Amino acid sequence: MPSLWTPEGEHGVPTAPSQADSAPETPAPPTQAPSEEQLAAERAALERELAAAPAEDVVANHCFGLFQLAALYLTQNPPDLAKAKLTIDALGAVVDTLGNRLGESAPTLQGALAQIRLAYVELSEPATAPDPTAASAGPDGETGKVP
Repeated sequence: MPSLWTPEGEHGVPTAPSQADSAPETPAPPTQAPSEEQLAAERAALERELAAAPAEDVVANHCFGLFQLAALYLTQNPPDLAKAKLTIDALGAVVDTLGNRLGESAPTLQGALAQIRLAYVELSEPATAPDPTAASAGPDGETGKVP
């Protein structure tokens, strides 16, 4: 069963039934666009729900979105380092400034920030591993290799 990770933990995601398990589909009747009153009522309900949520959870949710956006920029081919840096800096500004005020999500966000910063550094630095087959030159310019 597929799962979805959220700040509250991992949750199972039900899969759609297979064609064999379901009855033949009948076309849905055409629907009318919602009225302005219906849209206003839905918006008001969403606003009440958001206002009732703990602020630290809402901010943490936005931080997770910034983390995912930075990861997306870093996984592009080639990585978009400028956009990733901006996003990582924004995430860092929130996480570093608010710290434990982010509630139970603080340690997870601090770890995620450290990981994404490390990924950025690794991708932005050119490969500088020394060539193990190359001989290093001594102080007199000699390599020490026998011709």
